[in-house]
Amino acid sequence: MIRLAHPQLLWLFWLIPIVLFLLIVSFKLRSQDRRKFTNPDMLERLTPGLSNGKSWLKGIIILIALIFLVFAVVDPQIGTRMEEVKREGVDILVAVDVSASMMAEDIKPNRLMKTKHSINAFIDKLRGDRIGILAFAGAAFVQCPLTLDYSAAKMFTDILDTSLIPVQGTAVSEAIKTATASFVGEDKSQKVLVIITDGEDHEAKIDEALSEAKERGIVIYTIGMGSPGGAPIPSQRGYIQDKQGSVVLSRLNETLLTEIALETGGGYYRATSGGDELDKIYNKIFGMDKTELSSRQFTNYEDRFQYFAAAALLLLLMEVFISEKKGAWSKFFKLD
Repeated sequence: MIRLAHPQLLWLFWLIPIVLFLLIVSFKLRSQDRRKFTNPDMLERLTPGLSNGKSWLKGIIILIALIFLVFAVVDPQIGTRMEEVKREGVDILVAVDVSASMMAEDIKPNRLMKTKHSINAFIDKLRGDRIGILAFAGAAFVQCPLTLDYSAAKMFTDILDTSLIPVQGTAVSEAIKTATASFVGEDKSQKVLVIITDGEDHEAKIDEALSEAKERGIVIYTIGMGSPGGAPIPSQRGYIQDKQGSVVLSRLNETLLTEIALETGGGYYRATSGGDELDKIYNKIFGMDKTELSSRQFTNYEDRFQYFAAAALLLLLMEVFISEKKGAWSKFFKLD
């Protein structure tokens, strides 16, 4: 597997067409200056040993050397092998409500945006714990399987959106069932499910899902997004309305979320503007027993910049020793 150590420096490749343009302009200006000085026949008599072809050759060598130098700067690396990376940690699955009600703005800028920001900050704190992202509304699916690749988890968090699941609703029970099936292993002390939702469960059958989660030893923490008083749900035409034309308010169901958390030995937290709910949950998780987790990934990336740097240096040395005068090989290679 190949990767670049410094991909942010790829913009340096723009120097290549710029240098090529400058070389062409330089050769043309130099040719024009010579013609102003005297006519072509006289110039040939005055400079019988000068080779225009060699001048072009020296310029091309410089250009190729620059290309190699840019490759050396971005530093291509090769992953030599896949190996098992082992760490001690806890499996954490974060289930995020992506129903339309999460666009309510009683938490700024809105419930979903605040949730994504908090999750990314939470991921930054993890050290050896596997993290997974689950999205749910009227249905649920695993957005990012349990992984030690925190950058990938943050990427999947950033693309969470209310359009991900066409089936609207807030099926908390479906989220719990999907999460339970996503955990692997039989250990009953290292599995955590964090549910972030406004708690408006439109499915009454949640006992079965909780029973299965308890049997698997999954500890569930819940975070309530919103306020008990409710907030309107934005739409393209203002706010979502019911059949009678009244504005629909999305209310936080704290009773349901508290029952879910207490049933599995977890805890319930209401979201605040400070956004420290996940910090409190992290402190709880930090005190849990750790289990050995593993993942396969490319390791021992080896730098390859030295080969490109050496090639560039060799070309530049060649350019220095190539004379612009005609030589025995000039006619053979048509460099006159």
